[in-house]
This record gives sequence, structure tokens and C-alpha cells, in this order.
Amino acid sequence: MADAGKKKSKEIASPKGTRDILDEEYYSFQGFFEKAQEVAVYYGFKPIDTPVLEHAELFESGIGRGTDIVDKEMYTLRTRGGDHLALRPEHTAPLLRAYIEHGMQNLPQPVLYYQYGPIFRHDSPQRGRYRQFWQFDMDSLGSDKSILDAMIIKMGISILEEAGAQNLSVDINSIGDRECRGAYIKELTNYYKKHLGSLSAVDRERLKTNPLRILDSKDPKTMEVNAAAPDSISYLCAACKKHFKEVLEFLEEMGVGYNINKNLVRGLSYYSRTVFEIVEERGNEDQAPLALAGGGRYDYLARQIGGKRDVPAVGISIGVDRIVASPWYKKLSPRIIKKPKIYFIQLGAEAKLKSLNIIEILRKAHIPIAQSLSRETLSSQLAIAEKLSIPYAIIFGVKEAIDNSVIVRDMGSRSQETVKLGKLLQHLKELK
Repeated sequence: MADAGKKKSKEIASPKGTRDILDEEYYSFQGFFEKAQEVAVYYGFKPIDTPVLEHAELFESGIGRGTDIVDKEMYTLRTRGGDHLALRPEHTAPLLRAYIEHGMQNLPQPVLYYQYGPIFRHDSPQRGRYRQFWQFDMDSLGSDKSILDAMIIKMGISILEEAGAQNLSVDINSIGDRECRGAYIKELTNYYKKHLGSLSAVDRERLKTNPLRILDSKDPKTMEVNAAAPDSISYLCAACKKHFKEVLEFLEEMGVGYNINKNLVRGLSYYSRTVFEIVEERGNEDQAPLALAGGGRYDYLARQIGGKRDVPAVGISIGVDRIVASPWYKKLSPRIIKKPKIYFIQLGAEAKLKSLNIIEILRKAHIPIAQSLSRETLSSQLAIAEKLSIPYAIIFGVKEAIDNSVIVRDMGSRSQETVKLGKLLQHLKELK
């Protein structure tokens, strides 16, 4: 029987790669979101929340086949009605779907949105990497101006620095547009064909479907081949060169350090022109820089997902789980969380009946409390107040319920005073 109980307890667990977020960790996530939201709002961005479920085709056509996300990591399902749906593996394609669906192209351009929520990818779980994780995204849709690329990067850095990150730099590259990328991909393909024997099986397959993905390979032998691969910047057309040069000039003007990384393409197929990652330089030489955020320009994604015309756009995704778990994270507290100044104690049926009315009075006055309404004895409730180091207690018993009063007790000095309900708020304001 003991073995059966053990087996049963193992089954009651969250799915692999997911976890419950509660207590202080929950507040850490919420605090980061509020900080990121604050930065976004001051730059003129508005909120949007897209569905967790989307049509799988949105990601298959947007992110692209031949990517790990679509081929290996996407969670899909068939509904009873026959719809082929997917848990969103990223925010960008759903945002652009919403842009098209709601006719946002008729608004003054660009439109600026931020969003926050869970993302789902069937990846190998490890420290800081989950199958359900949280991202904060900011996107500018409807303009191809280089200043927007720089603005998005600067906003990402501001959020991360105000959350406690230090030693940040930007890895950046330009992979060109449809005018010049074809010549680059042709040269890249020819290069890899000369080194087929050194490519992994996966990368040889990518050569047939999407050669750019090979630059993103984590296979050690492929990485050696990539070191001498042709760089996309050498093949940029005049317009793309100008755009990239302007982005770098804006970053320099803002004092943002950057490193041109010729192998940076990001893991999604929809990027064009600017691609970037914001990385934390590690203190130890043997530790690789840690990517905290990334993004780029995706001027052709609208057509890829079925839109009638291109929508120039640029955005950034910030991985929240990795930030909250970092030793430098400031553990930003949500504004809604305030340390209780009062512990509310009720005694007896008559007092319990009226207790919620008093708590509502305190709430409307923005006075946070702690309480254990389910407990009955004075000693047990006072013990909790002392354990939580709450400076004052309000005691509401049968006599106080009849007299429309409460007892305000100083938990430090143990002195107490009876106060009429009509004067309670004024009395609490006068407390130190």
C-alpha cells in the first residue's frame, strides 16, 4: 500500500518543463512586468493581449518550416471541429495577425504595442529554460525607419538595466532584404557545399530548406565552419547598408555598446535587415555571454501569414524567467503589494458578521492588512501578527461590534486604545 501511495503522489505534478509560480516568485514576475510596462508606456506603447491558442498555420507560414520551433518544438492539437491549433511559441506572428484582422493599417503609423504572457515550446528543460515560459514583447508596426530599430533596442536595455542587469552589450547584424539576400544565400550555399563533410546531419538538411539557419547551429563542428562563412553585410544593397549604418549611428548617439556579429541570424525565418540580441557579458572568461533579449525587423511577415501587402515592423522579446532567476535581479515589487501595517483580529460570531465591512472600509482608504478570519482565538491571531512583525493590530470583538468601535493595539509596546469606527481612519493616519 505504501508503494501505491508513493506512485500516486508522483503522478500529482505539473507537466515536465512547467512549474507553479507562487508567493515571492510570483511578485518578482509581476514586479518585472510593471517595470517593463512603465518603460513601454512612457515611449508611447499601448497594451495588447493575443490568444494563447492560434491556428497552427499562422506559425508554420510565419516562423517557417525548417526551423526548430515549427519542426520540433510547437505544441499542436486538433479540435473536435477539425481546426488545427497551436499553443503560441512566440508573440510576433499573433500580433501581426491582430494588426491585419483589426485594420490597424488604417491608423496613424507606426502603431506601437507591448504584450506579456506565457509562451510554449517543447524544448529540453534545463535551468532557466522551460516549456512554458514568459516573455515581454514590444513592437513597432507600419514603418521601416531605422530610428525605430534603435528605439526598440534602447527600450530593451533600459528595462533590463532598471531590473538590475549590468555589463550589457548588443550583438547586431543585418541580413538584408529581398533585393540583396538572394545573392548572399547563393554564396552561403556554395560555401557550405564545399564543407558538407563537416556539417551535422541536421545542418545538411537545413542546407536544402533554409541555409541561414546553419549560421544559428550549436553543433561544434558546424560552428567551426561558420567561423569562415561569408558575412551578410558584404552583400547588402545600398538601401540596406544605409539603414544598418543609421541604426548603428543612433545606438552610438545613445551610448549603447554593440558588436557586429556576422553569424547572428536569430532562430526565426521571418527576419529581414536588422537582427539583434541583448547579452550580459559574464564575469568569468569560460562563460559565454547570456542572451537576455532579442529581436529584429520583420518587414515581410505580413504577406507570409496571408496579408495582402507588406507591413514593415520591428520588435523585441525579453525572456522574463531568465531575468527573475538571475542573481542581479532587483526583485522588483508590484505596486499593488504593500507590507501590511495592520493585523485584523475578530472574535465571536457578532464580530465575524461585521468584519468584512470594516476590512472594506480599510481597503477603500488604501490601508493594507493581514488577517486570519477563519481563526477564533485571540492568542492564535496575536501570535500570527507577532510572527509577521506587523506593528499594529485591530481587535474587533462582540463588545466592539455592539459599540461600533475597535481596539487598536500597538504590538511593540502592547498598549491599546478603543477607537470609534467613525474616527478609525483618522486615528490610523496618526500612527507612526
